[in-house]
Amino acid sequence: MADMTQLEERMAELMRTVDDLSETIARQDKEITRLTARVEMLMRREAERESEGGGGVVFGDERPPHY
Repeated sequence: MADMTQLEERMAELMRTVDDLSETIARQDKEITRLTARVEMLMRREAERESEGGGGVVFGDERPPHY
């Protein structure tokens, strides 16, 4: 009888773990969706800025054009 009780306790523990992991995955999925949307918005904004010819990016030790 003790073996059956231990199995039931272990099964309950595993079910709680699965539920916790499921909640974590659902939360991470929402966060990934939100972050993906933000990255897409930023990429669109940057593409618009580049197409308008606004602002340049200085790389490394490259001198800005006003020197």
